[in-house]
Amino acid sequence: MSTALPFAGFVTDLWNDQLVAHHRQGVFLVLVGFVGSFAFIRMSTRMIRAEVSWWPGNIESESGLHVHHLVFGIVTMMTAGTLGFAADGASPYTELCAFFFGIGAGLTIDEFALWVYLEDVYWAEEGRSSIDATVIAAALIGLIVLGANPFEFSGAPEEVVGTILSALLVITFVGICFMKGRNVHGTIGILFTPLAIYGACRIGKPGSPWARRRYGERRPKKQAKAERRFHPGRRTDRYKEAFRDIVGGKPSVGVGKVAEETRAATREAGAEMRAATERLVHPEDRDDPRKPD
Repeated sequence: MSTALPFAGFVTDLWNDQLVAHHRQGVFLVLVGFVGSFAFIRMSTRMIRAEVSWWPGNIESESGLHVHHLVFGIVTMMTAGTLGFAADGASPYTELCAFFFGIGAGLTIDEFALWVYLEDVYWAEEGRSSIDATVIAAALIGLIVLGANPFEFSGAPEEVVGTILSALLVITFVGICFMKGRNVHGTIGILFTPLAIYGACRIGKPGSPWARRRYGERRPKKQAKAERRFHPGRRTDRYKEAFRDIVGGKPSVGVGKVAEETRAATREAGAEMRAATERLVHPEDRDDPRKPD
């Protein structure tokens, strides 16, 4: 009881002072429904794959047609979106529609790879793109909940013109990020412009549309630099793969990979520190290129 009352007060203050006061309760409920449905469906698919006897299985017709949860997500979004317009801001109907819209979005984006490949690659390597899309979408919605809004068209006409020009500039930087394969920079950069500018100024990934058009045989040095920067098996990608395992339904495998990579990084950092210390303490032991072997 002593813990429940302060928590209830915290939730009430958060809802009234931070969300309702700034008209963000709808977006917040979209986020809650989105994250909740994604977490539930990932748990459900893992249970189905593990063939847990007491857990409902896939929905299939008598002919063997598998109905993906993407279908239910699309129908839920269509229904919630239409009813949300019909509610015309009336509470609590608009908030309920926002919550169910988030649920539909979570079910739909969990099969993002199906949108792209038009094949059931849910458990394949290509299916990991659904994890990336979910994290990016959740981060984007979360930033909107926190109040980030670069496209607020209000004020005098000259101010609106300036806002439109700024928005076009942001869209340009974001587009370059996506062309370069820097999807995280581009997505978050919509709401945090410096990140979009940073990503647009950095080198593109070797397999990106930007690299195919502007690197390669035209600029072999740029292509070589991109391949060195984004070489296969780099530690950042291994951490990302471990994160995808944790979120995608294999947490024990993902945690094991993170622990292994952390130990390796610690060993390498220790070796570098020892080498730097040796060079400072015994500068005379440095290799002199003028000395014979």
